[in-house]
Amino acid sequence: MDLKKAVELEKKHTAQVFSRLPVLLTRGEGVYVYDDKGKRYIDMFAGVAVSSVGHAHPKVVKAVSEQAARLIHTSNWVYTEPQLELAEKLTSLTGMERVFYTNDGSGAVETALKLARKHTGKKGIISMENSFHGRTMGALSATWTEKYRKPFEPLIPKVRFAKYDDIESLKGAIDDDTAAVIVEPIQGEAGVLVPSDDYLAQVRELTKEKGAVMIVDEIQTGFGRTGKWFDYQRTRVKPDIVCMAKGLGGGFPIGAVAYAGMDFEAGQQGGTFNGNPLACAAANAVIGVIEEERLVENAAKMGDRIKKGLAKKKARGRGLMIGVQVDDGRKRALELLEKGAVAIYSGNTLRILPPLTVKKEHADMIIKMVDEVS
Repeated sequence: MDLKKAVELEKKHTAQVFSRLPVLLTRGEGVYVYDDKGKRYIDMFAGVAVSSVGHAHPKVVKAVSEQAARLIHTSNWVYTEPQLELAEKLTSLTGMERVFYTNDGSGAVETALKLARKHTGKKGIISMENSFHGRTMGALSATWTEKYRKPFEPLIPKVRFAKYDDIESLKGAIDDDTAAVIVEPIQGEAGVLVPSDDYLAQVRELTKEKGAVMIVDEIQTGFGRTGKWFDYQRTRVKPDIVCMAKGLGGGFPIGAVAYAGMDFEAGQQGGTFNGNPLACAAANAVIGVIEEERLVENAAKMGDRIKKGLAKKKARGRGLMIGVQVDDGRKRALELLEKGAVAIYSGNTLRILPPLTVKKEHADMIIKMVDEVS
């Protein structure tokens, strides 16, 4: 199949919900992907912060292959080793007590909102302006962008929005019926917006005061992306619930919610595919690679290198979650494609989210290409 045929089939047979780049990718290796003609591209967005350990990492391939040959699915009617091993790892990494598995980030947010309402007995949810938490009905209700929300209203009731990085705005929105405040440590889809250093601590203090659950959405920032296992860990803040997905599976669909001091009762949450052995085996392997190759530390170092190299472009972000303001996001992404880089954008922000395995030569390549088009 070539690109022309791919475009034809996509228009004819798939939902028209994606604004795709004009490239048909057929394989990946390390920090590179290849199209149908064999052209190589440096991957500057890792499937939207998903391919955390790069493409076709041998240890992940081995783990998935061996698990697929052994046991792909059973459901949660029984115990499986990969699921329990992963739960132990995730509670250790987050400092939480329990884990519930989902198939993606939206599912993680849905679970977190349900758990907060169940635990507190309250109904109100506060999210932030410019936030993005997903497109399913609950997650969408907590997502700011009107074009995503409006066609599907009415959404779930009692959701309010406060200004991001503005504790006074949150104080004006929170009340005695607020079950949860959900916040991203860095707003990714909004264009890599980084709050002030004390913002999460202020949110934590206020939620404790009001008896509300603090939900930290680490779906994009988690698993080393920002130079910490989870971005909230650069502070002394301990949230009540942590949502995760994307980088957890390294490309295999899996999400999770880690939490402490609360739980569901039997039958209140579930899912046929949640925490299946194959997904959990992939996630276990990804976490192992991140640990063994010290990719959290590498993300911090390479992120600093890229930001310094693009200082004149006023690059912002943490670790390998970087935004660069340009005059036309899509146009510049298409120019990068021509140069041999696959990149994404939010409005007029180029988003730089490469695999955590990038080395100095890759970072310098990214700097050079972005500098040429921005």
